[in-house]
Amino acid sequence: MSRTARRLHELLEPICLVTFFADECNEELAALGHRTYWDGYFASRAAPLGRVRAEVVHAAFYNFADGEAARHIPSAWETIPPEASVAARERGSAASLRRILGDLADTPGLVRAADLTTKAATSAPTEGRVMYAGMRTVEVPSDPVARLWHSATMLREHRGDGHIAALVGARVGGTEAHVLSAIAMGIHPPESFGRIHHLPKKRLAEVVEGLRKRGIVDADGRFTDAGRELQERIETLTDELAAAPYEALTPAELDELVAELEPISARLVETGSQ
Repeated sequence: MSRTARRLHELLEPICLVTFFADECNEELAALGHRTYWDGYFASRAAPLGRVRAEVVHAAFYNFADGEAARHIPSAWETIPPEASVAARERGSAASLRRILGDLADTPGLVRAADLTTKAATSAPTEGRVMYAGMRTVEVPSDPVARLWHSATMLREHRGDGHIAALVGARVGGTEAHVLSAIAMGIHPPESFGRIHHLPKKRLAEVVEGLRKRGIVDADGRFTDAGRELQERIETLTDELAAAPYEALTPAELDELVAELEPISARLVETGSQ
């Protein structure tokens, strides 16, 4: 089942990425009054958790540097209710999907994909899954395109919660995780990775040096054998922890879901989900 979880993650991820890469979501959030992309990002993604403090958002998101959540939370909610940000995120993401998918958006295959994705996404236990549990409190939309995005995002947060558990178990912090991901993607030096390159150079140097001392990264900023093994172990465990939702589907339904998602995902990949 872990291999199935990996395959479905590959197919569903392009659906989720329209939220971050396409224009419509950012435009909807800006229309509410969010001043910057990151105001809207933190407000809309964290909103299902309720009006929690920045420290809680920082812990739940895990991979942002110290202080980054506090620059947006709770100020992003002072004049804009969290519920409004959630709704704007959904509207914009669904609009992006509909635009990119074109004729595919109105097919029986997309409706079936939305139904099966929702069946999986609403079936898993929520214990220990903070972001997933938050998303489970948000009403599932009736429109098939919006429902597909919503349920794919629920599964993304479920997988993310499991990934964080795997990182914590491996004693890999959020910034360290970005360094390992950069190396795995062939980005060199890893400090140039877009998710972390803006951080203070001293902080990045400390993170990389800490990984070197643990024997995970070599002097040239690449994986050691132990580092490569650690990265593979984390990803394998992430797949295993992401499998639970798909146990709600029969083997025939899983095959059907993959078949229906493939053309949808391919169309999104062609455009870079934007």
